Amino acid sequence: MYDVVLAIPFVLAFLVVGLVLFKLISQWNKDNHSPRLTVSATVVAKRTHVRHHDDGAVTKYYATFQFESGDRLELAIPRNQIGYLVEGDRGELTFQGTRFLGFERT
Repeated sequence: MYDVVLAIPFVLAFLVVGLVLFKLISQWNKDNHSPRLTVSATVVAKRTHVRHHDDGAVTKYYATFQFESGDRLELAIPRNQIGYLVEGDRGELTFQGTRFLGFERT
């Protein structure tokens, strides 16, 4: 009886890790099979998300782009490129699925 009760948290943790890995791999695969698009867009917002850990913090950077149609898309931006984006910038956004590939200001 105690063996089953002790095993439940481990089974649940294994299932959660499995689901997270499945979601990450599915998104990666979907991005790989998405067309590579370059469209006119405006940078309308930037934000950061800081996740604190015992051994430090991890910061992720995001930018929201608005297309001429009025639709918006938020993409994760590499740390070495976020400084080049300024709200209000207009240019050509290149992306593939949820993957930011570049932004060239016009």
